[in-house]
Amino acid sequence: MTLSKIPILLEKISKENLDKQILRTGILAELDAINLYEQMAELTENQDLKKVLLDVAKEEKEHVGEFQYLLLKLDTQQEKELKEGMEEVKELLGE
Repeated sequence: MTLSKIPILLEKISKENLDKQILRTGILAELDAINLYEQMAELTENQDLKKVLLDVAKEEKEHVGEFQYLLLKLDTQQEKELKEGMEEVKELLGE
């Protein structure tokens, strides 16, 4: 498994966009961690280790939510597009 690399040079981001990019990078790191812990949990036969790995993955999911909350406060376009995407899927699924 290859972990994500920061897809941008943070030092080249405008001051007005820096915090948004930092939050998106944090979200990427947390998603990588979730994938890693869940994959390792699938590999192990040790139930104690599996339980701990899945618990840590759950905590990382919470971190995604924390970063996403702040990102949506800073980037109203992101918030609008997220809502529109959710509505599109609901419509496709007939919900």
